[in-house]
Amino acid sequence: MTIGIIADLVVTGGTIVTPDTEYKASIAIKDGKILAIGDQDAMPEAKETLDATGLHILPGAIDVHVHFRDPGYPQKEDFASGTAAAAFGGVTTVFDMPNTLPAISDAKSLAEKHAIAGAKAHVDYGLYAVLGEDSLPNIGALIEGGVIGFKCYMGNTFGRIPSPTTGAMLELFEIVAPTGKRISLHAETNSIMERREARLRAMGRTDPLAHLAARPAVVATEAVARAAILSEWTGARIHILHISSAAELRPLAEAKARGVDITGETCPQYLLLSSDDYEEKCGVIRVNPPVRETENQDPIWQALVDGTIDMIATDHAPHSIEEKTREDIWTVDCGFPGVETQMPLMLTEVARRKASLSDYVRWSAEKPAKCWGLYPTKGALMVGSDADLAIVDTNREWTIDDANIQSTAKISPWHGMKATALPIHTIVRGRFAMKDRTLQDNAKGWGRSVHAIQEMPTPDVRNADQTMAAVTAPRKG
Repeated sequence: MTIGIIADLVVTGGTIVTPDTEYKASIAIKDGKILAIGDQDAMPEAKETLDATGLHILPGAIDVHVHFRDPGYPQKEDFASGTAAAAFGGVTTVFDMPNTLPAISDAKSLAEKHAIAGAKAHVDYGLYAVLGEDSLPNIGALIEGGVIGFKCYMGNTFGRIPSPTTGAMLELFEIVAPTGKRISLHAETNSIMERREARLRAMGRTDPLAHLAARPAVVATEAVARAAILSEWTGARIHILHISSAAELRPLAEAKARGVDITGETCPQYLLLSSDDYEEKCGVIRVNPPVRETENQDPIWQALVDGTIDMIATDHAPHSIEEKTREDIWTVDCGFPGVETQMPLMLTEVARRKASLSDYVRWSAEKPAKCWGLYPTKGALMVGSDADLAIVDTNREWTIDDANIQSTAKISPWHGMKATALPIHTIVRGRFAMKDRTLQDNAKGWGRSVHAIQEMPTPDVRNADQTMAAVTAPRKG
């Protein structure tokens, strides 16, 4: 027993899961940090003890892709309901996207969103800012104001944020590259999609599969390849969001092989749903990029296993029941909840596909933390790390019911699906956000922005001003 130290909490009896192994041990927590890991007899005295016998202790998941709709659309979701859903899903850190109202594109809108998130969040968070032609003059102020990274919309999505031209993207990458901030990309080519959608509308297509027809895999494949070339040229660090097709894996893998600083994520919908589900789920399944044909599922899964795809995220994007059940697919809002159900669904799938819990920890916690410079403060169960824990029953059979999810939006394609795992307790920096499947009253407002702990690498690129000078300088001779 550690002499002279009183821990705030000791978790005993559980099985700790790391990216490399599983082992039984106790964890002592003090002042929001992991104080000690070891035998129960070696733990200090504690103000509180939690018996986790029969449960697995995972690093809290880091979901780098959520839409909490706050500010602007609180009737769909706000930071309180969204982060409550995260806590029930074993997610201890979320990165929220900037397509709110107003869009996060300048220092003022960012500061206002920080205030909203800081007052409401049950879990820790990072805030993205838009990377586009309108925000180009504000990049320095946005970084100073505390962004986790930038989001570039290469294709249209909710909020109708304009997609920058390739020329503007190159300039934006050149400016962001020296800062080391990662640029997350909605990698779909807008001009192809808009042309195809116009043709389908003219044909009178309003069925759910028309959405898929308007956004074939080539729109993502071309966008990933183009973004990788711009990243390679400028040294910008990029992240490919919501990988939905097998075709995207080739340009992603080739870019990694060339040494491009590129990472990628996929989401449960691209592993568990397919175009076969459109008939039953109709507009509920509509999301950007679309759920695709069945033959994409296994290659995406294998890319996750072999590391071509780095991590799992959700693209949690809630809308009302009315907005998801319109008969004309073009009027159905895109997206659905996922932050609460990702861990149960993925752990169920892990068991079926014979991956390990350690693999899941790598995808859900370690890789996101490393890619965004948060490791080992986040994404790890180590002495000195933030005490972010998901304590999970991996042998709990239950059925997802939209009516019981924490999100304001009570409609998703996950309704009725069976799972074999369930987070029982979620701890954020030493404090219970969710305990015994109950949201804790003192958790609201406990979440804080993680940008302050972000450590950025020193990129091997030219200074942005020098880069622009070289681009614009007149040629001699």
